[in-house]
Amino acid sequence: MRFIITGRNINLTPGLQKAAEDKLGKLEKYFKPETEAHVTMSVEKDRQKIEVTIPVKGSIIRAEQVSTDMYTSIDLVQETIERQLKKYKSRLTDRAQSADAFTKEYVEEPVEEEDEINIVRTKHFALKPMDAEEACLQMEMLGHSFYVFRNAHTDQVSVVYKRKGNTYGLIEPEF
Repeated sequence: MRFIITGRNINLTPGLQKAAEDKLGKLEKYFKPETEAHVTMSVEKDRQKIEVTIPVKGSIIRAEQVSTDMYTSIDLVQETIERQLKKYKSRLTDRAQSADAFTKEYVEEPVEEEDEINIVRTKHFALKPMDAEEACLQMEMLGHSFYVFRNAHTDQVSVVYKRKGNTYGLIEPEF
């Protein structure tokens, strides 16, 4: 597994890089050697944040953790990715194109029982044309973390969502 480690607002010391490679190196048993893991470490005030993104064919495995200590964040993100891999193993390896990114041992390992996804409610609503700013206001008034709307500028169904740090995101379809 190859690690591409970058830092934002942090001095990436050799010790910090080695700690990340050692801890995240435990994930090598799941992936083939040519798999790349993109690791970004950042500091914002007293928040030590690590983001790990592992692109595999057809999927992206991603986790981020924040704590007051970067070494703790590294430990937590490694555990999170390992949990994701165990929980979603059958879905990841069922796709033929992603299965060849994982080691043979991992693919052949018996699958643990996973919790079944249970949709308990379906909602229907009219999509009123509006701009993204109005959609954000509607989302805030409803107290939701996302809002689906018809974009008045593109006439496409779009989604606005609340991000960390009191900012918003917009998802637009791409054809």
